[in-house]
Amino acid sequence: MAISRDEGRPGDDARRAMAPTRGRGAASRVAGRFETREVRGEDDGWGSVYDGMDDAPSPRTQVTVERARSIISRNQSPDIAFSQSVNPYRGCEHGCVYCFARPSHAYLDLSPGLDFETRLFAKTNAPELLRAELAKPGYVPAPIALGINTDGWQPIERRHGISRACLEVLLETRHPLSIVTKGSALLRDLDLLAELAKHGLVSVFVSITSLDNTLSSKLEPRAAAPHTRLKMLSALRDAGVPTGVLVAPVIPMITDMHLEQILEAARDAGAQSAGYVLLRLPHELKEVWREWLQLHYPERAGHVMSLVRQMRGGKDYDSTFGSRMRGQGPFADLVAMRFAKTRKRLGFEGVPPLRTDLFVAPGKPSPQGSLF
Repeated sequence: MAISRDEGRPGDDARRAMAPTRGRGAASRVAGRFETREVRGEDDGWGSVYDGMDDAPSPRTQVTVERARSIISRNQSPDIAFSQSVNPYRGCEHGCVYCFARPSHAYLDLSPGLDFETRLFAKTNAPELLRAELAKPGYVPAPIALGINTDGWQPIERRHGISRACLEVLLETRHPLSIVTKGSALLRDLDLLAELAKHGLVSVFVSITSLDNTLSSKLEPRAAAPHTRLKMLSALRDAGVPTGVLVAPVIPMITDMHLEQILEAARDAGAQSAGYVLLRLPHELKEVWREWLQLHYPERAGHVMSLVRQMRGGKDYDSTFGSRMRGQGPFADLVAMRFAKTRKRLGFEGVPPLRTDLFVAPGKPSPQGSLF
């Protein structure tokens, strides 16, 4: 079942001409690495193909309801702070052009470009699956990262409420979790987050890439504005929720000059912890990113990519554990030193560790109900 949002011209599966797409991060439907066919638009002489002019309509958002078979994903990565995660959605309407998760849409035979932010999937059975997996014999609780591959509080969460329903399950079972988001929909769930925080079960990191509204609208067109994210930090702290800021990604010659400013503003807003991640360009994201650079910063595109390759051993991306988040080389070292110096100066003390000793496994549902 598909639900359409936003006004727009339906049925256009052809890749658009290289031009900014209103309200979207990607400029085209970059082909996925598993595709065996190519679809493209051709002008038939009557001007029926979008030519990239400003009046070209934005592609509408389509949400497909998905009945997932499992919901907890596990990893053994040494440079990720969590071992399991839950993703209520596939794709993300925030449209962050730099999102490392874009290539995951290729597994659906969809484009990591425009499709990633316009053709979304809502796992409506996520709460019941989560309850079932937590009830399995021998389950050992460990913090769950909720909404890590794509943002659990993207705009469609306001309609579907899947992330909130998962929060309710985690609160009921006293299960620890962490959140990274840039979605203002999270503020609707302050009641649950505050209750989780009372038991030491939650921490929330707000992702901030830049404090420049104009730049943010190009990089992450449907995410909350930077000043709104700072207000989110304040609201979370006022509710007693441990909070942090994640400066991600740090992009050379685009956002790196904002690093200290972001940390200072986040600290003033109440952030207790801070982290950063350098720009990562796995798989098709390289092409999505290069298109964006040519559209918005053509005069510095070459310099940006030169610095990216310097940080990645001469390549656009290096997935080696230990360096994929921080990079290597002089520029990466400079960013690391700037971050460490500013974090120390501002006194980020860190968030408290999450408790795992309060977990109570949910009972298995029974058609006869419970006698007690």
